[in-house]
Amino acid sequence: MFARRTVARVVAQPSLLAAPSNARNMATLREIELRLKSVRNIEKITKSMKMIASTKLAKAQRAMQAGKLYGEANAEVFETAKEGATGSKKLFLVISSDKGLCGGIHSSVTKATRRAFNNAPDSPLPGVSVEPDSPVMVIGDKSKAQISRVYPNNLRLTFNQIGRDVPTFADAASVADLVVKSGVEYDSVVIIYNSFVSAISYEAAAMEVKGEKALKESEGFKKYEMEDDFTKDLAEFSLANALYSALTEAHSCEISARRNAMDNASKNAGDMIGSLTMQYNRGRQAAITNELVDIITGASAL
Repeated sequence: MFARRTVARVVAQPSLLAAPSNARNMATLREIELRLKSVRNIEKITKSMKMIASTKLAKAQRAMQAGKLYGEANAEVFETAKEGATGSKKLFLVISSDKGLCGGIHSSVTKATRRAFNNAPDSPLPGVSVEPDSPVMVIGDKSKAQISRVYPNNLRLTFNQIGRDVPTFADAASVADLVVKSGVEYDSVVIIYNSFVSAISYEAAAMEVKGEKALKESEGFKKYEMEDDFTKDLAEFSLANALYSALTEAHSCEISARRNAMDNASKNAGDMIGSLTMQYNRGRQAAITNELVDIITGASAL
């Protein structure tokens, strides 16, 4: 009989076993508080990365101006050799980097390469037909992962750790040396890179560098008696010059894109912090109001 009364007493008072009415609301406030803290930490990181990118941008632009002088010297050489046949065998050299968090800087050169292979109207090589089995070499792990999915059989050589800081001519010369010694046959090298337009924009561009055979067959070079080693060295040096110009310009585009991306991320984090703060304050005020209602209801019942 005593056992039945005890069970009846417990069943008759279920509110003693149930959780408080505002327990779920308090858990939600705790989750919002944790998320707010994490978003604030992310905002600090993105602001720091934006400041670092802004500092590096000036240095990268100075290097880009110096690298353009090498490109202008190359243009003069190829202006003299413009009568020679370029040839149909093209080697594509795509320039990106190993780092991310810089918007669509890497997918830009990958899309340009695909347009060139598809002979699209907006190809970076207008009016030039590209063979589908043309070899491809990639500088940077980011574009390597993208191109290896689209043209796995065309990929011949990849480079990384190039231009971790501001690219130097030694980096370009080492890449040019490996390209020449790779054993891949080509008549010209097509460099796909990002061209610097302004501090907030860039566009994919292509630069074609003639090979040794094209230089030998050009009318301007046939006027002079040259040894084979000289033409070979000139072709390699011209490739190194073009690579250095493209590497410095692509690096400047990357730093500029990273600064813009971190600026946008900081603004988005600020908007999210404002939204979460308002949501947290509303939930806290609702919880306080519910507690006051419970207190007043209990006091009025006495």
